[in-house]
Amino acid sequence: MKPEIDVFREFLAHKGMRATPEREAILAEVFANHDHFDVEELIMRLRQNGQRISRASVYRTMALLVESGLVQEVYVEDGHMHYEHVYGHEHHCHLRCLGCRKIIEFRNGALEEVEQRIGRDHRFEVTGHKLEIYGYCPECRGQKK
Repeated sequence: MKPEIDVFREFLAHKGMRATPEREAILAEVFANHDHFDVEELIMRLRQNGQRISRASVYRTMALLVESGLVQEVYVEDGHMHYEHVYGHEHHCHLRCLGCRKIIEFRNGALEEVEQRIGRDHRFEVTGHKLEIYGYCPECRGQKK
């Protein structure tokens, strides 16, 4: 598998765009950990690492990262889109606690089979899906009792 920087550079070249130092710094910070994040958190991390990149550049680069398939929009919370990098990771779904807002990632082969069957039943070529299940984690359920 190619490093994400190579994938991003090829994507940008295909669009007739340059891989600027700012775009590459944003990509590096996005891939520095696998947490879910919003743009404001990303900007804060960039600034903590000495990067002075405009908010507009970060938003534009995030749109490019999503379009390239390296990053996925995962949910909206408090009016802010949250993201995660997906390149190099197995597909997964999310359990989202409404109490503490914790995100639990899970994989389920049976769910993948249902997805493919639904696609076949509708003569639809499935390329993926996003699933987010809402509820309460064990800790929050314990606090409600």
